[in-house]
Amino acid sequence: MKMKEFGFWRGVNLGGWFSQCDYSRERLDRFITEKDLDVIAGWGLDHVRIPMDYNVLETEDGKISEEGFGRIHKVTEQCRERGLRVVLDLHKTAGFSFDSGEQEEGFFTSPEYQERFWKLWEELSRSFCDPDRIAFEMLNEVTDQEWSDTWNRIAAECIARIRKNAPKSLILLGGYHNNSPEAVKDLDAPADDRVIYNIHCYEPLPFTHQGAYWVPWLDINARVSFAEAGITPDLFRDLFAEAIATAQARGTGLYCGEYGVIDRATPEDTVLWFKAIHEVFEQYQISRCAWSYREMDFGLSDPRLDGVRDELIRYL
Repeated sequence: MKMKEFGFWRGVNLGGWFSQCDYSRERLDRFITEKDLDVIAGWGLDHVRIPMDYNVLETEDGKISEEGFGRIHKVTEQCRERGLRVVLDLHKTAGFSFDSGEQEEGFFTSPEYQERFWKLWEELSRSFCDPDRIAFEMLNEVTDQEWSDTWNRIAAECIARIRKNAPKSLILLGGYHNNSPEAVKDLDAPADDRVIYNIHCYEPLPFTHQGAYWVPWLDINARVSFAEAGITPDLFRDLFAEAIATAQARGTGLYCGEYGVIDRATPEDTVLWFKAIHEVFEQYQISRCAWSYREMDFGLSDPRLDGVRDELIRYL
């Protein structure tokens, strides 16, 4: 099975819009506009991934937010008008975030948080059931390997509830260590032929995250060139090999929902990294969605990439 068959092949993330933001009305209303969607369609991409936090979709007491769901309805319709499909990604749920700074905790041990998570997905799947155009990513980047078995159980129940409303919608399932390729082998076999394994890739981190203040073990002042990092397509072939084999053995495909290079790297080195990983994506028919369209330290539309963008988008 290849994700290309579903129309989700080359995309870009709309990070920082409904997630990892200050949630101000200015941000929610204006960070991404219809003109941005025109640009993305003009790049020849076929979909966007929309990270969403639970507090955009729910009220403070855990009920569904009509305003929040209205925002998602609006952008999915705008995407439809431009021929863009959409991955709805729950980036943060009550009790869990991949970012420890969010101070969300307890999800994996709390039946109450888990039920809230399932009910949110019941409503999302009911409201956005459109199998040809909208895919569902249940949760972004489970962190600790110790939660692997628990996550398999939670995900299985979530899939079952989604299927009551959206029997044919595409569902993306990722594992521990922030959707690492190594976690794919420890995910349950797909519940049906519309469940796809989801990975992320920012390797090697000293190159893609050079200068990142949020990675404590990296020297924030160190800079690493593409040549110094020793990056080749074989690096990614080796990194993805086990995940590819697992997906093939279980009759499913792979989707790389995030990958990219921080804006501290040179534009020329950024293109070289995308070119190297692109070769492997194409060889093994791995669908993908680059991080990220605007700002967020990885912005592909940012002015710094103006001189190389035409070449860069060939490798998305």
